[in-house]
Amino acid sequence: MATSAGAAEPSQPSSGGDRPRLVVGISGASGIVYGLRALDAARELGVESHLVMSKAAALTLAQETGLGVAEANARADVVHKVGDIGAAVASGSFRTLGMIVAPCSVRTMSEIATGVTASLLTRAADVTLKERRPLVLMVRESPLHLGHLRTMAKLSQMGAVIAPPMPAFYARPSSLEEMVDQSVGRALDLFGLSWTPVRRWGEDLPTLKGEP
Repeated sequence: MATSAGAAEPSQPSSGGDRPRLVVGISGASGIVYGLRALDAARELGVESHLVMSKAAALTLAQETGLGVAEANARADVVHKVGDIGAAVASGSFRTLGMIVAPCSVRTMSEIATGVTASLLTRAADVTLKERRPLVLMVRESPLHLGHLRTMAKLSQMGAVIAPPMPAFYARPSSLEEMVDQSVGRALDLFGLSWTPVRRWGEDLPTLKGEP
């Protein structure tokens, strides 16, 4: 795992040669397991992951998993400090498949929508939009007021995909882990990545037989 340096030094180069790259942002909303599993999936798929984690996410990490930041960072190929505005992922010339923010807090979503980006996480998301690459936001909030909904609509118009992690009960999950993996895998589908744990209608699962 490489780690990008502080703002005074250049970021470390990509670690994987010609491998496809995916930027994974983890914000401070509940559901940090979605981001961790996205990193695991990228590794299994041979995709080079570039992690940017907010300061609030470090608090959520400890609360929800008991893990330390170093343990989360170890799941990524390259880690960028959230304050490192000179990191590779802050430039559109750095080629990636796109970016997933999992989970995505309302604050992070709102920053991206305004274009007034205050951290590397939201700057990388802004770059993803301007380069017309997939930006998938696994927004974690409920219930939603009108301001949230309008922000989501604005982001959708800008090209982002709003993908709240909804349980897919048709897949008949037998554990929380299977529910998480189904949501993460369906989000990765949006980048053209097919992850084995996903159970697919009409493939792994039988379709319903309607009337003739």
